[in-house]
Amino acid sequence: MSPVSEASVTPKVEITDEEIFAGHIGGKLSVETTAPLDSQRALSIAYTPGVAQVSRAIHADETLADRYTWTNRLVVVVSDGSAVLGLGDIGPRASLPVMEGKSALFKNFAGLNSIPLVLDTKDPDEIVETLVRLRPSFGAVNLEDISAPRCFEIERRVIEALDCPVMHDDQHGTAIVALAALRGAAKVQNREITALRVVISGAGAAGVACANILLAAGIADVTVLDSKGIVSSDREDLNEIKVDLASRTNPAGRSGGLVEALDGADVFLGVSAGTVPEEIIATMAPESIIFAMSNPDPEIHPDIARKYAAIVATGRSDFPNQINNVLAFPGVFKGALDAGARRITEGMKLAAAEAILSVVGDELSVDMIVPSPLDPRVAPAVAAAVAQAAKDEGVA
Repeated sequence: MSPVSEASVTPKVEITDEEIFAGHIGGKLSVETTAPLDSQRALSIAYTPGVAQVSRAIHADETLADRYTWTNRLVVVVSDGSAVLGLGDIGPRASLPVMEGKSALFKNFAGLNSIPLVLDTKDPDEIVETLVRLRPSFGAVNLEDISAPRCFEIERRVIEALDCPVMHDDQHGTAIVALAALRGAAKVQNREITALRVVISGAGAAGVACANILLAAGIADVTVLDSKGIVSSDREDLNEIKVDLASRTNPAGRSGGLVEALDGADVFLGVSAGTVPEEIIATMAPESIIFAMSNPDPEIHPDIARKYAAIVATGRSDFPNQINNVLAFPGVFKGALDAGARRITEGMKLAAAEAILSVVGDELSVDMIVPSPLDPRVAPAVAAAVAQAAKDEGVA
């Protein structure tokens, strides 16, 4: 394999605490009007008495709200603050800067209006009921930073309760971009993705979703580990989610931990806060692929991983091949809303992964298995692919 040159690594940007806090003063969002309010006539049109005519019309035909309000293009970013970034359970108020940032990304990358909605409860019943009662106010729900295993139940119940696109981005955004990156890595190596033996470290929200999308993509040999080792059918300490996962993964019936799982494996996909010793990485198959996606500290440092792996990716912006959810979620929601989709399906997620990879085109290389998160071509490509998949699957 060819070593990665020092010149190919993006230099780390040094940012001071002063700059960081200054960038968050007053929050990162504002509301801007789309109608002029600079005259008595304009005020009469935008507000009283003119607005009453629009309200009467919507009262007579509720579908008109899609045309005459922002509802059908508004994404709410919903969190209880229980699993924020690598910070853990910091609560709704402390999570708000993250949710504001997510809303800003929706606007910047997909042109979608978005507002953060942090809830002072961890009770699934209360979270679902809140969103059901607020349904007339929004067009889609981005669940964010909700701890596992509660996140699985909450997402399932919100999807069942609402007639609009719902996605827990920590699960599916991560999974979509990971699949796109793995397809890119396999293409660089002229390998069939379905023949790869994949090990996923982490059985939380992201790990379960990554396993699901890789299985849906046709990869048969997927092994998942949690903090106690390989998620296997012979374990008696598994929750309901992991029992189901064990029944669909680990086809060779491996047991033990990282040592047993990574021996001869083609792919390591890390979505946990753990670390992987160098000597264990060294036992992977030749020309291996390592996605050490934990932030800010990857499971194994990229410089060490490159001693043994042909392709290395992380979640960080200061190394090549950044696997970042912003490659997926803006376009996924835009495509779903463009199509009028009632839900986001597995097929729409697979289409999103293909679209992300398609943007790379002739630039595909060891150091470029996915496009840059700042590439303006990504969201439109993903949105178009997702909208088409929604129509093909009959959910539009």
